[in-house]
Amino acid sequence: MSANKDGDGGWKKFVWNSEKKEFLGRTGCSWFKIFLFYLIFYGCLAGIFIGTIQALLLTISNYKPTYQDRVAPPGLSHTPRSEKSEIAFNVNDKATYAKYIKSMADFLANYSTDAQTDQMKYEDCGDVPSTYKLRGDLESDAGVRKACRFPRSWLRSCSGEGDDTYGFKDGKPCIIVKLNRIVNFKPRAPTNQSHPLLAPQKVQPNLIPIHCTSKKEEDEHKIGDIKYFGFGGGFPLQYYPYYGKLLHPQYLQPLVAIQFANLTMNEEVRIECKAFGENIAYSDKDRYQGRFDVKITITNS
Repeated sequence: MSANKDGDGGWKKFVWNSEKKEFLGRTGCSWFKIFLFYLIFYGCLAGIFIGTIQALLLTISNYKPTYQDRVAPPGLSHTPRSEKSEIAFNVNDKATYAKYIKSMADFLANYSTDAQTDQMKYEDCGDVPSTYKLRGDLESDAGVRKACRFPRSWLRSCSGEGDDTYGFKDGKPCIIVKLNRIVNFKPRAPTNQSHPLLAPQKVQPNLIPIHCTSKKEEDEHKIGDIKYFGFGGGFPLQYYPYYGKLLHPQYLQPLVAIQFANLTMNEEVRIECKAFGENIAYSDKDRYQGRFDVKITITNS
């Protein structure tokens, strides 16, 4: 019993020693010095951290990525998207292409005429391709910039207004193509000299054209007629540059609708589409840099 009492007494004395006025082995002055040391130590660490972040923020723009030049512009993408870029459906079974037409309808919802009526947010930028529509510097006090209107009716038979299946029910599917958004990027139109393989009629001033061909030589006879709809069948320069989400929240990318009007049925067809421009390059490492390929299989049985 005495040993237990001595043990209890030793533990209690460690917590509070009334003779030396110590708490957990330290006097009040000692605890104060330790507290003050760590307060100053962690305060300095917090100050260094906050100062470093503030210095970093001074070098970063709210409107443009600092190291945007490390990304090879631009990407070319299409709707509808699917796994492994494969579009396969049966013209006699709507369920097989329902997901594609839903993807098209959802994407084009912002391009309806009713969505572009606000005069404070949208403006008409002409009906022929023209040069860049400059709206001031990114860091200026101009505020939110207006966006050029792009009515879906320009996509004609691929607009979904006359045919809500976008040609899928007739075995003439449409896809919608766009250049990915890059802040302050200005695509430059091609010339016959820079792209000798591009058909002469495709080269127009102030327009980035799109051209699709077979990915494989053996598929060339399977493609048939390809129709291009939109603003001159390409991307007009007056829709550029893009000023970013903060300054250009209503921005509408120019679109090109491509309709494959006579693909061979019951066979797999690989198609490659490219955008042509002076500063649009292609890479074997990135299948979507300036181009994309899609595999289309249409069955009717």
